[in-house]
Amino acid sequence: MGIRSFLAFSLPAEIRSVVEQAHEALKDASRDVKWVRPASIHLTVVFLGSVDEEAIPDLSRAARGVCAEFGPFRLAVRGAGFFPNPRRPRVIWLGLEGDVERMGMLRDALQEALAPFGIEPERRPFRPHLTLGRFRKGGFMDDRLAAAMEGWTEATSPDCLLDELVLFKSDLRRGGAVYTALDRFPFPGER
Repeated sequence: MGIRSFLAFSLPAEIRSVVEQAHEALKDASRDVKWVRPASIHLTVVFLGSVDEEAIPDLSRAARGVCAEFGPFRLAVRGAGFFPNPRRPRVIWLGLEGDVERMGMLRDALQEALAPFGIEPERRPFRPHLTLGRFRKGGFMDDRLAAAMEGWTEATSPDCLLDELVLFKSDLRRGGAVYTALDRFPFPGER
């Protein structure tokens, strides 16, 4: 039986606080957006899709081996915006800056190590972000949402340390996805 899963960072309290503030400020600005519950927001590094349950221990060993080659990461919230752009928005996000390039190297190394498990590599450049909401089909940017977003284009948080990657299981439910940590992979080095 397959387990829908992904590798991600849980958010430190300082970043989670900015996510919660942004959600509170923006959630009533548009009915065209399906907002993500702040408690469900994390920083995905590799989406694994459906993984055979029996493969999880071997997959965990491979991910642990890759993580052992990296030290902790420093990141901070910097700005907010839309993918692909404000004229045709599909996603509203908070941006991140810091050890972004090194985190992209982590993603690439994980994808290479997990290829034997049938994990399809992401070909796009790694652009870490936190998804606040997704536009419903046919949704568009209106003046109210544009005005609400103005206060978030310069959003910031303190620099934070991310010192472990988590293997999450995702159960899709009527009220939204429920995430369960299956394994944790600490990064060696200074904390």
